[in-house]
Amino acid sequence: MHKAIVVFEVEGGSDKYFDGHRKDTMPIVNSILETGWYAEVVYFRPEWREDIFTYVSENFDAYISRVNPGNIPGGEKVYFELLTQLTEAGLVGMSTPEEMMAYGAKDALVKLNDTDLVPSDTAAYYDVETFHDTFPISLSFGERVLKQNRGSTGSGIWRVQLEDKELAASVTPGTPLPLDTQLKCTEAVDNHTEIRELGEFMEFCDRYIIGDNGMLVDMRFMSRIVEGEIRILLVGAEPVFVVHKKPAEGGDNFSATLFSGAKYSYDTPEAWQDLVDMFAEARPVIAEKLGGDNIPLVWTADFMLADDADGNDTYVLGEINCSCVGFTSELDMGIQQRVAAVAISRVEEKKKPLPPMISN
Repeated sequence: MHKAIVVFEVEGGSDKYFDGHRKDTMPIVNSILETGWYAEVVYFRPEWREDIFTYVSENFDAYISRVNPGNIPGGEKVYFELLTQLTEAGLVGMSTPEEMMAYGAKDALVKLNDTDLVPSDTAAYYDVETFHDTFPISLSFGERVLKQNRGSTGSGIWRVQLEDKELAASVTPGTPLPLDTQLKCTEAVDNHTEIRELGEFMEFCDRYIIGDNGMLVDMRFMSRIVEGEIRILLVGAEPVFVVHKKPAEGGDNFSATLFSGAKYSYDTPEAWQDLVDMFAEARPVIAEKLGGDNIPLVWTADFMLADDADGNDTYVLGEINCSCVGFTSELDMGIQQRVAAVAISRVEEKKKPLPPMISN
């Protein structure tokens, strides 16, 4: 065993600091080095794939991917192929493409829409024809949220409502809306609002469907999002903290990102014990529905408040993230040391020698 872990990044992207790294990358690397293990950053480029495979497979026991899928040059297909090849060569992957696709893809919500975690009318569009045929009907039932599979920090997540409130009140649910219907579209990245025609807006959104792993998730707008989104951050199986992200007040604001002016407050898991317990109880169901219980290294589950049939508070799952969860704002909590410890323990568990065979 080399006792070495490589951390993958890509060059450029809005998630980089002036040193070219994500702000949470070097803290992870340094935390691994502090244990006596070796770690370094390797940048991925498609044209370097073969050389990267040779170097990494010969010198490292595991990889940690700190790559935002939206920033991968040439798309994520070649990068995922490299990670799969490294896993097949015996490296411990954190997270593997399978985990990222199972837990991190937005259509994880659709696979859970027959559970109590997600509204049953949550759907996904994998081709533009289905999107154009179905979304005008879906929108007739009320406000919707469209979520692209790529991107981060609210990019390509749109709150969609009819601009004419009188029209919205008179629409017959299930009747397709005309393509010239005026929409009010608010993007979560910064809460900016655009007035667009339905047909033109759908054509604009086609870009989210076309390409590697492209899709759009269509979900009911949860009105209590204005009270905040509740995120559980986990390292492995352990909840580390819960952050309550409250959107900026006013207008049609619904984004819970720092970039949009949302206010964050941090709590221990114990402060949200009911939610944490509910999620822990649901995790076997989530694993079954998503095709496996390979727990990501760093991941989050985001919830919104809703009302049950009796008017009591309940929680609706809005998203699971594991491709490249950032924790820059929480470095003073020592999460990077936890990440390093769990990563090393996974390598040691997988690489530990088998017990000797007992001969008769």
